[in-house]
Amino acid sequence: MSISHVAIIMDGNGRWAEQRGLPRLAGHSRGVEVAREIAVAARDMGIGYLTLFAFSTENWKRPAEEVSGIFSLLRQFFAREASDLARSGIRIRTIGDIEGLPEPVRRVIEDAERMSSGAQRLVVNIAMNYGGRWDVVSAARKLAEAALAGDLDPSLIDENRFAAALSTAGQPDPDLVIRTGGDMRISNFLLWQTAYSELYVSPVLWPDFTPVHFKAALDDFASRDRRFGGIRKRSDEQRRGEGVDGP
Repeated sequence: MSISHVAIIMDGNGRWAEQRGLPRLAGHSRGVEVAREIAVAARDMGIGYLTLFAFSTENWKRPAEEVSGIFSLLRQFFAREASDLARSGIRIRTIGDIEGLPEPVRRVIEDAERMSSGAQRLVVNIAMNYGGRWDVVSAARKLAEAALAGDLDPSLIDENRFAAALSTAGQPDPDLVIRTGGDMRISNFLLWQTAYSELYVSPVLWPDFTPVHFKAALDDFASRDRRFGGIRKRSDEQRRGEGVDGP
């Protein structure tokens, strides 16, 4: 089964660090390196889009020191890795309320996006200050403003037009959502886009997640029967076993 877009909820950085008696930021630091490794693996596996949930709209509730540390790690990562990733064919995009981020973070993100804009093997969406509800509300606001301006007939708003107003406009919806760390929830991630995504929950904490684990998730996905609200497709062998196509 082909797969074009994988989205990942990268969970477990803090727990990984605490299990080792390390500061939580040590887990985030390792998690950033894993994100790079998985992006390279996704590129090599021929996946076109990878969306990584890096910082949610709810993560502001964490201690200020941890939030500041995460932003510092992300700034360092973008500044250090953007050019190499671009040369290897990886384009960096950010989705989320970027205007709500500290100015130094916005600046380095914009530089990374500009530097990698010509890369064509893999698009990596970094979800920063992102929430699925924020995404839906922002899309609704854009459409409402266009309607009020007389640029859009409200009767023409359908699912396709709404999707075109989301942060992932022009991209296929995720085929597969991977969550590391074992928790069974979506956590306000790509709520519209994941309506029919397959889910894969790994007990492995994100800092321990390797390309081998990533490949296992893709292999599991390949074994599934995606029905999109329809019925299960029976193989020829199953139909023959039921006496439909003869002995």
